Amino acid sequence: MSNNNAAVVEIAQTASKFASSIVLHSDTKYIDVKSILGLFTTLVGGKNYELHVHGPDADEAKKELLEVFEKHGLTVSLATE
Repeated sequence: MSNNNAAVVEIAQTASKFASSIVLHSDTKYIDVKSILGLFTTLVGGKNYELHVHGPDADEAKKELLEVFEKHGLTVSLATE
């Protein structure tokens, strides 16, 4: 579980650097990626997540967040508009 904790903290910290709205879609839930609590209750390995990023620095946010998800072995895809 500690590995998951590290993933949650790093994802939230990375997301918080950006002005863009960053939301993770999983099943029927939409979670603000900047919310550590929201991530803790949602983020588990083996699930597929969809990342929705909108805002002035969306491209950079997508790039950095995809790297963090991949680093922690989490499967995420970018939502298409």
